Formats: sequence, C-alpha cells, structure tokens
Amino acid sequence: MGLLSGDAAVTGRGRAVPGGRLGPARDRRVQPEASAPGSRISTMVLKVFFPSCCSSADSGLLIGRWIPEQNSAVILAVVHFPFIPFQVKQYLSEVQKVSQIETVVLGTWCNNKQEKEESLGKFLDDLSTIFSHEPWLQLSKEKGSKFWNCHILSRKAGSPREDQIILIYYDQRKTMLSQLHPPEISLDTQPGVITAPDASKLAAVFDTVAKNEVLFLTDRYDEGPIKLSHWQSEGVEASIIVELAKQASVPVCMLLTCLLSLVSGLCRNRILKFWPLSFVWSKLSTCEQVGYRLEHLRFVFSNQKAKNHTQFMRKANIFVSLLLDMALGIMLLSWLYRKNQIGQLAEALIPVADHVARELQDLLQWLMGVPAGLKMNRALDQVLGRFFLYHIHLWISYIHLLSPFIEMILWYVGLSACLGVTVVLSILSDILALLTFHIYCFYVYGARLYCLKIYGLSSLWRLFRGKKWNVLRQRVDSCSYDLDQLFIGTLLFTILLFLLPTTALYYLVFTLLRLLVVFVQGLIHLLVDLIDSLPFYSIGLRLCRSYRLAAGVKFRVLEQEVGRPLRLLMQINPLSYSSVVQTYRLPTHSCYPKDSWGSLCKKLFFGELIYPWKQKEDKQD
Repeated sequence: MGLLSGDAAVTGRGRAVPGGRLGPARDRRVQPEASAPGSRISTMVLKVFFPSCCSSADSGLLIGRWIPEQNSAVILAVVHFPFIPFQVKQYLSEVQKVSQIETVVLGTWCNNKQEKEESLGKFLDDLSTIFSHEPWLQLSKEKGSKFWNCHILSRKAGSPREDQIILIYYDQRKTMLSQLHPPEISLDTQPGVITAPDASKLAAVFDTVAKNEVLFLTDRYDEGPIKLSHWQSEGVEASIIVELAKQASVPVCMLLTCLLSLVSGLCRNRILKFWPLSFVWSKLSTCEQVGYRLEHLRFVFSNQKAKNHTQFMRKANIFVSLLLDMALGIMLLSWLYRKNQIGQLAEALIPVADHVARELQDLLQWLMGVPAGLKMNRALDQVLGRFFLYHIHLWISYIHLLSPFIEMILWYVGLSACLGVTVVLSILSDILALLTFHIYCFYVYGARLYCLKIYGLSSLWRLFRGKKWNVLRQRVDSCSYDLDQLFIGTLLFTILLFLLPTTALYYLVFTLLRLLVVFVQGLIHLLVDLIDSLPFYSIGLRLCRSYRLAAGVKFRVLEQEVGRPLRLLMQINPLSYSSVVQTYRLPTHSCYPKDSWGSLCKKLFFGELIYPWKQKEDKQD
C-alpha cells in the first residue's frame, strides 16, 4: 500500500485494521531497507498526510499535492473563509511556478468546534463542483469527540471506504527542515520495514513539504485575499536582528574575499615556485595547513550561494571548524602568554636537548663496545660510532648557537595561535622534525649502507647460482661466469656477509629512533586531521535538532475504531552519529600511511627509506 504495506503497516494497541494487523504497543521504525516477507499491497487504501498544526484551524479548503502513484494526499495548508475561488486558483498557480510542484485544492476541512461553522457543511459540499479534484477529500472534526471523519467523493467506481483511509499526522516544520538520507542496503527481513522502492515514496512526501516553503511565507494575518493556516500561522518567525545580520554579511564577505584573493595571489607568486622555496613549501606542514585554511576561507566567504543541501552542509561544517580552530588557538595563546610560559619553555629546551644528546652518546658508546654480548667488526664499528658521535657534536653546538634566539622564536610561534590551533600543531610538527634532524640523518646513513649490502649480497648470491638481473627486461636470466669472476664474487660476498651484522645493528637502532619520531608526528597530524575533517556543525545539529538529519520515519497509532479512519503520528527517525560523521566528513590534506603493514615491513627489511606520510601532491580531495 505504498508507504505502509500489508503486515508491515504499524503496531499499536487495538483491533485489526483492513490490510494489516496490529501487534504489541510499540513503535515500528520505517526504514526503506528490505521488503517484509508476505507483505500485501492494497491499492484501495488511501493515505492522507495531515499537518498536526492545522488540527485546530478554522473550516476551509485543503490545499496540497496529490501523489497518484502512491494513492496519497499531502496536505500543506488550510485556506480560511471568506475566499474567492478564482483568487485561490490564481494563488496556487503562482505557488506552483515557484515550487515546481503541482499544488491543488484537495478537498475541504470542517472544524465543528463553533456553532456558526455547522452551517458551512452544505457550502463545503458544493465546492467539489468548482475545484473538481479527483478524489475529493472531506475531513471533519466532530464537536466534543476525539474521532475524525474522512469521506471520499469520487466519480470512479470502488472508492475507498472510511475504514480504508489512513490519516497520518506529521510535524510540518520538522518535515520541511529535515533532509532525508538514503539508508544503507541491509539484509534485514524482519517485519515492519518498507521495501526498497518505497524509499523514493517517502522522499516524495519530504520533498513536497520542503519545496513548498514559499507557501509558508504567507501569514494568516497578512493583508490579502488568501488567509492560510500552517506551521507559521501565528506569525513568520523572523527577527530584525537576523535580517540586519544577513544584509551586513554581504559587504563583509566581499571584503574578506578580496583580502583572501590578495593573499592567494602573493602565495602563487613565481618567486615561491623556484627551488628552494618550492621545496620548503611542499615539505613543511605549516605551509600546507595555511594553504588548506586559505582554501576553506575562500570557500566560506564566497558570494555564491549553496546550490544544494550537501554544499550548504559542507560550507557550514567548514565555517564551524574554522571558528572552533581559532577559538582553541586563542585559548592556547592566552595560556602561553600567561605567567611567562614561553620563557619557561625556552629555558627548558636547552637542558632537554643536552639530555637527548647525552643519551645518544651513551647509546653510541654502547654500540661501539659489545652490545648485548654480540661480537661486532671492531674496525667498522669504530668508524660508524665516531662518525655518528661527530654529528651529535655538531648538532648540539648548533642548538647552543641558537639558544639566545629560542625565546624570541617561540614568542612569534605563539602569536601564530591566533590563526588556529591546527597551525600551531603544524608548526610543532615542523619544529620536532628540525630538532630531530640528526636522528633522521643517522637513519638515512644506516639505511643506505644496509640497503647497499643487502642488494650486494642478493646480486652475489645470483652469481653463485649462474643467474643475473636483466635490467632491460626486468627479470632474472641465466648467465655463465668464468673462474675469476666467481673468485672475486666469493671474496666480496664473504666480506659483505661478515660486515652485515654490524651495519644491521646500527640500522636497527636508528630505524627504531626514527619510527619513534614519526609516531609522535603522526599523533600530531592525526589531531590536526580530526579538527580539519570532523563535521562539527552536523554533529551539533544531530545533538540539538536531531530531526534535521533524518534516516527514516516511524509511526505511532493515535486512534483506531471500527468504521473510522486509522490515525497515525509520523515521527522522524534521526540519523545515527556514526552515519553523520561518515556522510559529512570533510576532505583533508592530511598525511596517511602510503603502504600496508606488509609492504612497510618489506621495505624495513630491505633497507628502503620509509616516508610513511603522503606528500602534498598525493593529497586526496
């Protein structure tokens, strides 16, 4: 039967209804996922969606949309007496041009709460000859009774009886503001769910109410020939402050757009595209984050209006993300400049650098001895150890040379917090990379030396087996070697094999140190990614106004009596928080691991350099 079919109609207390049955008192969630087994479709059942705000409206005309393929009528408003039929038709034609939806007079509404309205019954019956909609609805509310009457006037044979009508109340404001999301495909076959094709039918009801927003701008107290009742019948909910803010936002957005265009033009200067500035721009996380935020600002403050719901939600999520980012940055800025926190950080930096240098020197002295009882090649061990000790000495001398300027550098870094906490975190990641640059150098030296020996051993191993690597065809081919070649190959293989443990130990130690630094940087990038990509506006909307993001609807039985229309209440089923995050998550420039764990371990084993974070050109939109 369309939105409600067969046994999967609704649940509640009461006796059976035609075309379905009622179970225990509980709500049935209506989700267009899978079809209920054994569901029956009754083409004679008529569904009338009635706005709950119009239940106390004065008698008049019911205007809305008739959906023939669903045998449903979506009522949008009630036109009050007095009115002129020609003016009503003219008004509905104007509404139809704006909404692009056929809005017609569906029938009459009679509220018998006043004695004077009882005399309107005959006049209401005669209106069917003027507007001549097929079928013609006659809704009435009896005085002193909770029951409703609904009659159908139809020229066709077999029009539905009153007990074959389902009267569905819906909240007009919530339905208009809601965005219905298509649910995921599910294999759930339990009773109480709508078939998959009915997803479009449910969306047609939401779409009808949303596209007729122009209809709700007419107030019942406005001067004009048409008096309407709808969810804004007591006055259009608009504030003069909101309207002034909308008008003032236009020049502000234009000014900010010009400033952002100027900054973007400076960033695209040809001077920045030359080598070494282009290299620095592509490698520093701060530059990438600033460029990413500039793109967000240009998108938010652009003069173009959002074309659809997705674009509006993206703009709103970016705007809230920017506000939260700057708010956290200002809080961090106030903490840094309170009680001279920057001076304390600058004073603590040099002792920490000295402590790290001493620890590295102790580690190298341990490796130059007999580490864990392993017998190393003493000559190579001493050469490598002194080489790395000399690098540590150069690095600590460089740190002490910069010590008078560290506080000033940190002071200017703290000022960048006004741009957002993500900018500060990106600067922190770059500072960590610069402070641990000697560890990176140790890792590169060890990895290159280890990789050279691994590939040398693999090539010499192919020599023993009479094989060689064909560079042109990229494959291993057979090859014959003479005695001198075999002798030199055996000699080199023996040398590389006995030197491999010493090199592998240094490579292992410095690789672990490098991975520790990368792990800390990964945590910082992950925090930046969360602030940049989480849809805070959508999450707040789901928390405060859950009906705005709808995953479906559920129906609750309000009233059922034999010979009377079945009255249901349609309630919006909100989207889950996980679906909100998955649907509205913002794209980021952030770095993610390029390789799987298997390929990463393979690279570590063969000594290939690990760059686990994507570069700027690898970002995904």
